[in-house]
Formats: sequence, structure tokens, C-alpha cells
Amino acid sequence: MEITVSLEGLPVVVLGDADESRQALARYRAAGARLTFFSSAEAYMAAAAVPARPALVAVVGRPEADDAAWSPVLDHYRRLGVPLVAEPPAGRRGHVTLVGGGPGSRGLLTVEAVEALRDADIVLFDRLAPWRELPALTTARLVDVGKLPGHHKVPQEEINRLLVDYATYGLTGRPANVVRLKGGDPFVFGRGAEEAAACAAAGVPVRVVSGISSSIAVPAAAGIPVTHRNVSHSFTVISGHAPLTDAEHRHLAGLAAEGGTVVVLMGIATLPHLAAGLRRAGLGLATPLAVVERGHQAGQRTTVTALGIAEADTAGCGNPAVIVIGDVVRAAGHGAAGGGAYADELRGLVGALAEQPAGSAA
Repeated sequence: MEITVSLEGLPVVVLGDADESRQALARYRAAGARLTFFSSAEAYMAAAAVPARPALVAVVGRPEADDAAWSPVLDHYRRLGVPLVAEPPAGRRGHVTLVGGGPGSRGLLTVEAVEALRDADIVLFDRLAPWRELPALTTARLVDVGKLPGHHKVPQEEINRLLVDYATYGLTGRPANVVRLKGGDPFVFGRGAEEAAACAAAGVPVRVVSGISSSIAVPAAAGIPVTHRNVSHSFTVISGHAPLTDAEHRHLAGLAAEGGTVVVLMGIATLPHLAAGLRRAGLGLATPLAVVERGHQAGQRTTVTALGIAEADTAGCGNPAVIVIGDVVRAAGHGAAGGGAYADELRGLVGALAEQPAGSAA
């Protein structure tokens, strides 16, 4: 059960180790509470004055039933009927966590991702992650490393260096708990392996919190399953960041021709090259193709077409977007608002193209 209350202007007592309490203290300050903090039972007993009846007592890093030193303090507030809440300790200093943020929606962050953000001192984020939600999810210092499709404000080598430096020296010379928030999953075209390797080489402990990959979640937002019984028993995810070779086009065309689904990430700029290459490789002009823009975000839009006319129909599409190629596109809309709204349109496109020779639109 989650209860939200306003603490603006109310007295709150925080009990716990000073370093472990740093994030909890920041959260209560951000909520506008009037804070009184004690790092030990001895400090509490020696205080000249304590709030007579605070609105809340937060106990950091230990259960309510604590050791003998804290018991008289906690018992005192229990007798007064003051609510006691347990707060998690701040994240361990000198560590880096690579967090997958999913396709950009706060609702698709995992529980572990939310907890990692909560416990962070510093968060380095991309614009493909749910960055607009960060002020509500963390009190950490936010560092925008600016990655967008086709635009890297901060080079990858510099990001690697920042992760190590922040974990080692923080902002004030002390090690910090660092989160690297990335769109999708860190290890699916996210260069997370490079960041993990850079941390490991510097002796900085690193862990990975997997995220929901946009290769699955974004098609699903448009009602497109990447696999479907009796339609597609496999799917292949590729990066469209750079043009593919003829051999790669032949490979993908073969997979799609046999019922496989091809999912392309970061491929809007190279879509004309991809479509032409798949046609040259023999993939049928009537093969369904969809572009899902801004999946799971405001302004989501799906464009459904066929391989033979993909360039013209998708000319107005922009990033962030996911491209889906294969018969599963026929299901577009069935699991989304509009319930199969694209099916009739796609049937018309397929009917018009089905009888054309494969190479006529290349």
C-alpha cells in the first residue's frame, strides 16, 4: 500500500547513520518538511530540545524493532502515536548502476530501476530515457549527457570517464553512488557493455538493472506482437544507425520471407536504404511495414504501409521510432486504442502490390 501525504511545513524527525541518511534527508527537505536529524541515540538523548510531537519519525536503514540504544526513542514516539516509517539507506558510495529506463514512459520503469534512482547521488541520463520524470524519482544531481538519435552531445568516451570519476570522487571529493539511466535496455544497442567495461577496468563496482526493450514494447504499444502463432516464430532486432551491407539485406530478407519479424531501432534516417536493399534482395513488395513513433509517449503515432511504397509513406516520420517488418504488422491496432484500425488500409495496400514483381519498386 502506498500513501501520499503532504509534509510541507510539518516537523519530521529522521534517525539513522549520517551517511546512510543522506538521501532520506534530501527527500524530506524536498517535501518541505521541518527536519530534525539525529545520527545516534546518544545524540538524541543529549539534545537540548526535540520536537514534542512530530508529524512523522523516519528510521533509516534499520527495522522499527531496533537495538537497545534506539528502543527507548522509538518506544517514546510509539506511545505518542506518532507514525514511524522505515527508510532505505542511501546507495553505496563508489558504485555505478546501469539502469534500463524502457521506452520513455515512467510506468514502464521496473521497481528495481525506481529504487536505484531513489538511492543515487548522481544520475547521468539520456533523452531516450524517461528523463522528464527524474525530479519526482530522485534527489540526485542530474547530468544530461544528451544522447538522441544521430546526436551525441557528450561523446561515449567522455561518458565512460564521467562514470568512473563521479563514482570515485563524487561532487565534493567523496565517492558517490552513480546511476547511468539509458533508454530501453542497457545491453540492447545501448553501449552499456562499454560503460560496464570502463568501470571494471577502473576498479569501480558496477551492476546492471535490465530495462524493457523498445524493440518489444514500442510495437506492442501499437498492438503489434513481434511473434504470433502461425504467423511468426522468430524476431530479429537490428540497429539502423548505419546502412546495411548487401549480405545483411539478403540475410534479413530471407528471415522475413520465411515468416520472421524484423525490428529496426534507430532506423528512420536509413529506412530508404533498408527498404531498397530488402527489395533488391527479393523480399516481396507487399510485405507489411510499420513505423511506430514516440511509443508509450504523448503523441504516439503509427504509420502502416508495405515495403514497395515504404519511402513515400514514411517520409514524414521522425525519431524516436521503431520499424517493424513482417506479417505481424497486420495485427497493428488490435491491442491498442483503435482496435485494428489499420487492418483494412493494409489489406488494400497489400492487394495493390501483391501482383507487382519484386524488383519493380527498387
